[in-house]
Amino acid sequence: MSKLCEGRVAIVTGAGRGIGREHALMLAEQGAKVVVNDLGGDEAGGGADLTPAQEVVNDIEAMGGEAVVNGCNVADFAAAGEMVQQAVDTWGRLDIVINNAGILRDRMVFSMSEDDWDSVIAVHLKGTFAPSHHAATYWRNHVKGGGEPFGRIINTASPSGIYGNVGQTNYGAAKAGIAGFSVIAAQELVRYGVTVNCLAPTALSRLTESLMGGSENISDSAKEAMSPRWIALIATWLCSEEAQNVTGRVFDIRGKHLGIAEGWHLGPTAEQPDEPGDLGSVVEDLMKAARLNADMSGGDHEGPGFPSQSL
Repeated sequence: MSKLCEGRVAIVTGAGRGIGREHALMLAEQGAKVVVNDLGGDEAGGGADLTPAQEVVNDIEAMGGEAVVNGCNVADFAAAGEMVQQAVDTWGRLDIVINNAGILRDRMVFSMSEDDWDSVIAVHLKGTFAPSHHAATYWRNHVKGGGEPFGRIINTASPSGIYGNVGQTNYGAAKAGIAGFSVIAAQELVRYGVTVNCLAPTALSRLTESLMGGSENISDSAKEAMSPRWIALIATWLCSEEAQNVTGRVFDIRGKHLGIAEGWHLGPTAEQPDEPGDLGSVVEDLMKAARLNADMSGGDHEGPGFPSQSL
């Protein structure tokens, strides 16, 4: 049986632990060579340690694959370019970028500091743009030079970003931005054979365990149901040739449950009156006709929504 990503070269950011680690391992299992990027900081973005990234490289090499460590800060534009060049210099090409690196600094908006905001936006949003920019530039030049029109960008949003979650205005805003970035970049890069898709995963990782009561309070069955491996399944498939016609989509993944988040659509409309004082009844009618915002399950607050996992 052929491997889905045989001969491809991939970059996975934030690949030292959690979801990123599973992406890297599964891509390697499917034949890809992997740049394992991880700054090695803590959950809030402090510190640096290349040990987790090196451990993933060791695991890939132990299975007979090829991988190298990269410890750059993905929010550093120049360093992101050097990471892309590292892939090309090491293996002569680049085919896949999975932007997964992230941190959490949850606060209510009235308690959030400027640094809480700037740090989260930088790692998530700029840290998605920077590697994508350099990879897209490489692919565009490659195709214009007569090379194969192929490229894959997989970005990482969150239910918090596309549905909303209290205490995460910084994280949610970044993740919503990533979803929007993915939709637009897909339109811009399709002519070069590059697909851009986005994942909105729910999984157990070091960023989410504390939000779920700590690892010791989560059952083994729940840990398996919410394993990051389920996220890697769709990511790996989207990196394959089979997914050439799938682009600009946001996939909601919760264990074995896979769905597509359909994004903003124009709902009910009305004609505005000439004066603002006459808008009350118009807006009231629009509100009655409009669908409620989704809850964190992805469904209406009053509806059944997307299957959820009980922890």
